[in-house]
Amino acid sequence: MASSKDYLNYVLEQLEGIDGVSYRPMMGEYVLYYKEKVFGGIYDNRLLVKPVKAAAALMPDAPLELPYDGAKEMLMVENAEDREFMAELLNAMYDELPAPRKKKK
Repeated sequence: MASSKDYLNYVLEQLEGIDGVSYRPMMGEYVLYYKEKVFGGIYDNRLLVKPVKAAAALMPDAPLELPYDGAKEMLMVENAEDREFMAELLNAMYDELPAPRKKKK
C-alpha cells in the first residue's frame, strides 16, 4: 500500500518550523531528510525513523516496524503531532545519522 500525499503533508506540517527538512518520493512512499541526511520515511502512512541510539532513548516504548519487505526495522513515531518533540528528535538524531552518499556521475 502506498502512502497518501495527505499523510505526507500532515507530517511536513508538523516539521514546518525545522530548517533543513525535505523529502523525496520513492516507489509510492517518501524518504525524509534532515540537513541532507536520511532520518526516516513515510511507509504505509506510518512515520518511521532510523533506530539510532538518540531516537531509541527519546522513544523507549516505540515499536520496531518494517518499512517494507527486506528492509531493516525502524522506530515508529507515534506522537508526530507534537512539534516540539519532533524538533528535539531530529536534532538529537542528527549526529548519529550516516553522511549522505556521494552521487555517481
